[in-house]
Amino acid sequence: MSAIGSGGQTPDRLLTTITFLEMTVPPSRWPQRPANIAAAMLVAENPPLHYYRYLYFHVGIHWNWEMRLRMDDEALRAAIHDERVTITVLHVDGAPAGFYELNRKDDETTDIAYFGLMPHVLGRGLGKWFLGEAIRAAFATGAKRITVNTCTLDHPAALPLYQKLGFSPYRRAEGVLRPLTTTERASLSDSDGIMRPVA
Repeated sequence: MSAIGSGGQTPDRLLTTITFLEMTVPPSRWPQRPANIAAAMLVAENPPLHYYRYLYFHVGIHWNWEMRLRMDDEALRAAIHDERVTITVLHVDGAPAGFYELNRKDDETTDIAYFGLMPHVLGRGLGKWFLGEAIRAAFATGAKRITVNTCTLDHPAALPLYQKLGFSPYRRAEGVLRPLTTTERASLSDSDGIMRPVA
């Protein structure tokens, strides 16, 4: 996100406040997976770009995630196939239902760069458990500090959930986001159904 210049909010320019959070001590109790839900997590090793775009779009479209959808193939491949990046996909009843992406910034810090669930599994009690698993995986990298950020355009439960699991805010910043236009959304998928960068 870029800094806000002069002017206010418009349909093609959404203002937001970004909250940066950190955690240096793992939770004292890990959330349990909800009962009677068939859920599994799989690490996606160097996922195909169209599959990553599919995950990113379906998790983030209602919250105006747009940055990775505007990346061309070369830039996206460099971002997600980096050896410091791990992408873990949640499956519920055998189908993709969300993902988290860890970025090992350095030996001390691992960032939860993206985290979220798809709309069809919201309200089933998976968020707290899945976030706990992302935190557990982040600490397993050997990091002493886990970071994450959210903004006022995100799901309203995001910030309270992060804090409930032990994250503490350390910085806030103003930002501006450029949501996808109808034309850009239409350009994401070609006649073959493969998700491509927006035109």
